[in-house]
Amino acid sequence: MVGTPQTVAADDRPDRATEAFLAHRNLLFTVAYEMLGSAADAEDVLQETWLRWAGVDLGAVHDQRAYLVRITTRQSLTRLRTLGRRKESYVGSWLPEPLLTAPDVAEDIALADSVSMAMLLVLETLAPTERAVFVLREVFALGYDEIAEAVDKSPAAVRQITHRARAHVAARRPRQVVSAAETRSALDAFQRAVETGDLQSLLDILAPDVVLLGDGGGVKQAVPRPILGADKVARLLAGGWGKVAGHSSWRPAQVNGYPALIVHLDGELDTVVAVRIDDGLITGLYAVRNPEKLSHMQQENILSR
Repeated sequence: MVGTPQTVAADDRPDRATEAFLAHRNLLFTVAYEMLGSAADAEDVLQETWLRWAGVDLGAVHDQRAYLVRITTRQSLTRLRTLGRRKESYVGSWLPEPLLTAPDVAEDIALADSVSMAMLLVLETLAPTERAVFVLREVFALGYDEIAEAVDKSPAAVRQITHRARAHVAARRPRQVVSAAETRSALDAFQRAVETGDLQSLLDILAPDVVLLGDGGGVKQAVPRPILGADKVARLLAGGWGKVAGHSSWRPAQVNGYPALIVHLDGELDTVVAVRIDDGLITGLYAVRNPEKLSHMQQENILSR
């Protein structure tokens, strides 16, 4: 597993540094993933975190969890700025990398909401430091002093950034936390409509201002830019996915803490479809087809706060 240290003591027990890192690994991965929206980059950040942690004098560390989160946050901020430059040349729409998540993620409503595709896209609209501060404060409930050390700001500045980021996110996030049952119901209706090519059924489940985003990464065909409006989205889906319905299979899965659909085409994993729900209707459709972003759909990923 990338980012997991292999150092063990002579009696085959992990040494203290390794033991501490492994105890917090799922938390650190979650922090990095929420900041980056990329599991592959989060794994790289964990590897960098481990390399730095392995050289730390543990006797001088008062709070190992806070220290590890600080390293992970700083490494994530560095990579987030690099990712920003990479996204500028990305072909088509960029979507977060979907994760097949364990059932216990859905049970933690706050965690599931924070890693949902819709929320990760909202976090994308924050500046790097704002994103770090928001994630550490609102999701992981770190104190202002701890966050200040992680982002090299004063506690007073962190309070101001938190207030600004909170207002920014509140204006853009889904209007309410949607239950898994409601999401599943909307997805079931959506799947039936697409598979049968029923245009009216699609229009019934799509919000008037729905937006469809497709991420093929320049490797797989996807809509090159956002498609806006129920009529345009419904006609595209009925004419596009409807045509390949006979060669595809759709199955429900738990993705980023919420129900989603996995599409196999001719037996191969082809697309992950996640949704945003507002007032019972689909307001966001997110179709990830880029093969490089589907590697974490092979096995469940464990996230934690």
